[in-house]
Amino acid sequence: MTRKTTNLAEIAGKIKKLAISVAYKTHSHHLGSVLSCLDILTALYFSAMNIDPKNPKKPNRDWFILSKGHAALALYTTLAERGYFDPELLKKFGADGSGLGGHPDKDCLPGVEASTGSLGHGLSVGAGVAWLAKKEKRGNRVFVLLGDGECNEGSVWETAAFAGHHGLDNLVAVVDRNRLQGFGSTDEILKMNLTDRWSAFGWSVKKINGHNLAEIAENLNQLPISPAKPNVFIAETIKGRGIAEWENKLESHYLTLGEEQYKRAISEL
Repeated sequence: MTRKTTNLAEIAGKIKKLAISVAYKTHSHHLGSVLSCLDILTALYFSAMNIDPKNPKKPNRDWFILSKGHAALALYTTLAERGYFDPELLKKFGADGSGLGGHPDKDCLPGVEASTGSLGHGLSVGAGVAWLAKKEKRGNRVFVLLGDGECNEGSVWETAAFAGHHGLDNLVAVVDRNRLQGFGSTDEILKMNLTDRWSAFGWSVKKINGHNLAEIAENLNQLPISPAKPNVFIAETIKGRGIAEWENKLESHYLTLGEEQYKRAISEL
């Protein structure tokens, strides 16, 4: 059942504060990428997906794969808030032997389904899981979050062709369209029309506002977009969303917080 949008907004705000606090205390970065996708993760984990934090491996569960693995902190904080593990574990983010690496490592924590971070691989894993679920007539759906810069990778389009050919309507890709990647804007580095490209590979494509929780939740709760076609949402987002001095700033990709930046960010949220 879909949660009220006001409740989702409260949850998203809490997770964002948690992510910023963890990033500050552990001297980690990629906060711009984390903040651009946390509204999407909130809608997925608290509204759309069939999951059970007390039984994270239940056979008929929906899967989530964070293909843009450098935003691992977004996944960890969302899982902690959803009840998969004790939030106290987040204090060890990035520490040797903690399991909470800068990119997700399969089974390092309850709810982490795949090892990602080598960009372009997450969608391939997701398509394989979705294909097997279809073949065995199981009810699993697979949600994969990609970065828009990640869509430069050829393996994304090999998988898109495979999924379109097999009509994997239980596969849902969400592209975090913040228009910035590690070393420049996506248009400067490799311009592409994502709507036309995904459509050409046989996917149902829909653009959404990646920070409007009501719109995200409504669309994710009405799947598939079209029968017998894989689904992709082009989610228009803002890198560093919610912190004015970071929004749409390339430097927020590798930003490490000082004390004053941390205080301003928490106050603004």
